[in-house]
Amino acid sequence: MEILLPEIEEIKLEDVLLKRRSIREYSSTPLTLKELSHLLFAAYGITDSRGFKTVPSAGATYPLEIYVNVRDVVNLEEGVYKYIPEKHSIVRILDEEVGQKLALASLKQMFIAVAPIVIIIAADFERTTRVYGDRGFRYVYMEVGHVAQNIYLMATSLGLGTVSVGAFYDSEIKNILGIDEYPLLLMPVGVPLSEE
Repeated sequence: MEILLPEIEEIKLEDVLLKRRSIREYSSTPLTLKELSHLLFAAYGITDSRGFKTVPSAGATYPLEIYVNVRDVVNLEEGVYKYIPEKHSIVRILDEEVGQKLALASLKQMFIAVAPIVIIIAADFERTTRVYGDRGFRYVYMEVGHVAQNIYLMATSLGLGTVSVGAFYDSEIKNILGIDEYPLLLMPVGVPLSEE
């Protein structure tokens, strides 16, 4: 079943760059569907009728796929969802939330298990390398960095916290999610513990 996400509201980025920090401790407060909507749009949302997204992409090849493990979002069932930028929607691909498994596969970084959501950025390198050859690998990693920064800035502007997690066993994350793409970054998101 496909779930359409709430429309995006304009959010001013005043002071966001000064406030952005890596946050690894989250309160028990759930996220809202509107917050999830804003985060996913910031990550990889479509910004115009030509299909351009919120991040630059070499040759507009857009090699990334965005997944989200949902543990605690108001009025949204637990599970793993895939973001569909073209419709600004999500589709559930796993009925169970896998935060604990993701944490264990990430060298036991257990803060991942308690985050209300974990955004997983994965890549299909071939979309870019078939155009740019081996140089395309570099372009894909650059794109992941743009997505991560967008998520950081949106999370900060919403009063949420996140951190980029790159220490994990790739094959385990891939198997947990049951995806074909290569996982490159995990970003748990929640209300910072100090804000509760």
